[in-house]
Amino acid sequence: MSTSRAARPHYDVVVVGGGHNGLVSAALLARRGLSVLVLERLDHVGGAAVSAAAFPGHDVRLSRYSYLVSLMPRELMAELDLDVSLRSRRTASFTPTLRDGWAGGLHVHRPEDHRTETSFADLTGTEAEYRAWHAFYSDVERFAARLAPTFLQPLPTEAEARALADEQVWTDLVRRPLGEAVERRFSDDTVRGVVATDALIGTFASLHDPSLVQNRCFLYHLVGNGTGEWRVPVGGMGAVTDSLARTATAAGAELLTGAGVCAVRADADGAEVTWDDAGGRHSVTAGHVLSGVAPWVLGLLLGGEQDDTTKPAGSQLKINFLLERLPRLRSGVDPTEAFAGTLHVAEDLSQLETAYRQAASGVLPDVLPGEVYCHSLTDPSILGAAPHGWHTLTYFGLHTPAALFADPSTREQVKAEAVRRAIAALDEHLEEPLMSCVATDAHGRPCLEAKIPQDIEADLAMPGGHIFHGDLDWPWASGRARLETPAQQWGVQTSWDRVLLCGSGARRGGAVSGLGGHNAAQAVLATL
Repeated sequence: MSTSRAARPHYDVVVVGGGHNGLVSAALLARRGLSVLVLERLDHVGGAAVSAAAFPGHDVRLSRYSYLVSLMPRELMAELDLDVSLRSRRTASFTPTLRDGWAGGLHVHRPEDHRTETSFADLTGTEAEYRAWHAFYSDVERFAARLAPTFLQPLPTEAEARALADEQVWTDLVRRPLGEAVERRFSDDTVRGVVATDALIGTFASLHDPSLVQNRCFLYHLVGNGTGEWRVPVGGMGAVTDSLARTATAAGAELLTGAGVCAVRADADGAEVTWDDAGGRHSVTAGHVLSGVAPWVLGLLLGGEQDDTTKPAGSQLKINFLLERLPRLRSGVDPTEAFAGTLHVAEDLSQLETAYRQAASGVLPDVLPGEVYCHSLTDPSILGAAPHGWHTLTYFGLHTPAALFADPSTREQVKAEAVRRAIAALDEHLEEPLMSCVATDAHGRPCLEAKIPQDIEADLAMPGGHIFHGDLDWPWASGRARLETPAQQWGVQTSWDRVLLCGSGARRGGAVSGLGGHNAAQAVLATL
């Protein structure tokens, strides 16, 4: 699907970075008859939304980085004719617990029914906590259902967004630290933690952080398509970007891989993009440049000085496993139910806050909070020819900021210890050690692949390993924002009129949504 060289010296649009957002921009603009060139540093497009055979000897296609889809609007998928199936997980979440020597858990079914209500009562000893849960998420969903349609429109103003929310919801989610609402509306430590985790994905913060970065992360994780449901892409994340690449090339876009952009020069009339590939250094001019790379990286490409004080910093530990069998749980819950959704590990609110304080002091948390899920229970197609009963398992750890791994001389040691603690936290709830279930690869090594922020930066050129290219922002314009140009109106502006953001660093970027790509394309089309 990629070309070997640029076909012309000038393009209407050059897209820097062939991640999913860049492909969305390319497809939409090429369909409107614009000449489009996509330049991707790696030997394949897709960015973080790819599938990969990570373990030698096993043709199992893991979603190596991004792994679930929620924020990509159905309308956008239909417009792009994406040949992708997104499946619901039959379990929303399971949180194993150990209380007074009793192994139990909180089981949230999809859809929620009397079994969910019973699980809350068994854990907390009262019916009140489930009523609080149901009321809270009903409040959030009403706001989400009203806000989600604006994502494919020019930015609403803050006043317009405020009108979409009930007064208390706006206060809880937008005005005050999320921890206040969580502690006010829920009594049980485990329930509070399950609610809180959506605020901490790739986001290093306390639930009471005055910056409200945790609130913004929470909102994005609950608003997708008006429901906040995170679904499994059949065939893995690579199926999403493969389909996007087919749509883009069918529309006439050129995709050039192995092309590392080294400079972007812009003026009032257009831009020039320079890249290096196996054949040397090349340049083309363009009417517009759309940047799928992080804003911090774009600043360097535009000739700015490197300023490490403004560099984003990620906070996650991603571990991919291939298992010969799912481990049995001490609670006796069927592992095919427990691991089908999001399994929360050491994510009571008190544990989350303790882990944050320890990591903020520069120490790896004693008990690592994280969440686990099994893609292959919902979509066995990724297993290829793996024996019956084998499964993939994905762990996503919280409160593991890049600073903990900053020293190159101890990085691998600290990383190995983080992996050990993550596994130990899960083992607390298992009848058998997780590692006893892990398959071995063709070289006899455990099928375990771990990625810390530094690995994400090295693999994907995301500065600081920040999975959102930087902290998320509110999906509306602030009260003092200038909304004079199409780029400003769509939240994709830079300091240069001819250079726009189309990636996760755009105003409504983050996660696999295509919103940055869609909105940058709309801003370009509005200038024609």
